[in-house]
Formats: sequence, structure tokens, C-alpha cells
Amino acid sequence: MAGHSKWANIKHRKGRADAARGKVFSKIAKEIIVAASMGGGNVDDNITLRALVQKAKGVSMPKDNIDRAIKRGTGELEGGQLEELVYEVYAPGGMAMIVEALTDNKNRAASEIKNVLTKNGANLAQQGAVSRSFQRKGQIVIAVDATDEEALMDLVLEAGAEDMTREDDQFEVITAPNDYMAVSTAVSDASIETISSEVTMIPDLPTAISDKAVAEKMLRFIDLLEELDDVQNVYPAFDIDDAILAELE
Repeated sequence: MAGHSKWANIKHRKGRADAARGKVFSKIAKEIIVAASMGGGNVDDNITLRALVQKAKGVSMPKDNIDRAIKRGTGELEGGQLEELVYEVYAPGGMAMIVEALTDNKNRAASEIKNVLTKNGANLAQQGAVSRSFQRKGQIVIAVDATDEEALMDLVLEAGAEDMTREDDQFEVITAPNDYMAVSTAVSDASIETISSEVTMIPDLPTAISDKAVAEKMLRFIDLLEELDDVQNVYPAFDIDDAILAELE
């Protein structure tokens, strides 16, 4: 899993840009709707919802937006019927990725996603061909200058984290999905600022990209997918060389 925090950084920067267009709010609202629909609208009883509300606050999503999404999920407001779709994809060059969608129109979502794949030389993979190379994990990325390494290690391991590593100027904390909320809460309660914090899909052996043109092509392909209203998350099984990443910033 080493190096995955670099992809988390890319998503974090992209997320800030998307927030200006309201994209992030829309995506998180959909997740909140589904979580409230499945587990109820009480954050004290619904761990998934509690994590998403925390995520929403982390990107300064207005409280009214959060409350409306919860009410749509519980049926108090209309617009809460969403279906989750998962696509396993071989991107251009054969690189693996998982695309998750939340939609109120399955046919529309499928058509738009497949159109992007076809136009960019990507293909759908057989079920399980890609997902078996990923693990769902909680991931928290923290700047080195935000806290003391030894104190952070003690804090997160005591809260239930599986591992903590340092790469360059960042710490990466990995948890089992069920332990993510406890670890995330411990970090938050300690007033430690995070770069990113989420439950995500992490590739076991990401493909290293050291060619700038290839990196640009892959990031553009992901952008095209994420621009679709129904696409919620894109999880690629690649890692971009630091030098190339710096050039692309």
C-alpha cells in the first residue's frame, strides 16, 4: 500500500477544485442519502452516516445541505431513491480501476459510463477480475508537521488502526472499515488536522507510472469519468512518480 497517499493527495486537490463547482457537495449528499436510507438518520446509531457527516463538514458542506440529504434518505423529503452500481474497468493501457456510481437512473448511468470507456480505449472487466486486487480500508492522511509521530502512532493504534507509515512529509493511517470511525474520531478529538480521511479502495500492487504523457492521459480519463453526475468514486490501481506528479501540479 506504500505510496497510495500520493493518490489521496491528488484526490484532495481535485476535491478542492470540485467543491468550488458544488461537485463534492453533490457526491457527499448522495452518500448521505444512501447511508440514511439503509441505517436511519440518527448519527449516534448509524456509524456510516456519522462518518459521512464528518466528511461533509471537512469540506465545509452547509448544514442545511447535510440535513436535507439525511431527510431524503429517511423519506422525509422526496429524492432519496438511489441505486449503487460498481464497474470493474481496464483503463487505457490495461490499468485496472473500480468505478462506483450512485444514480436514480441505472440505464442513464450505464450508458454514460460505457460511452466514456469506449471513446477512450477502456473496457469493462469481468466481475472480480479487478476488485480482487483491491482492499476496502479506512485511510487517514496527515501532514508530518501537524503532530508528533510517536504520539500519533500511540493514538491511532490504541484506537484500532492496523498500521501507520510515513512517506516524505505525510503519515498514512490504515484501518479496517469497521474501525475507521473510532480511529477518525480519536484523531479529530486530538485536534489533529487531516489532509484526507475516508473509507476507500486501496490497490494491493499499484502500477508505477513514470511517464508524464501516460500520467496526464490517466488523470484526464479519470476526470472524464468523475465529470459524470452519476459517478461517485474512481479507484485506480496506479501510482504516479513524485517527479512527474510535481510537474503536473
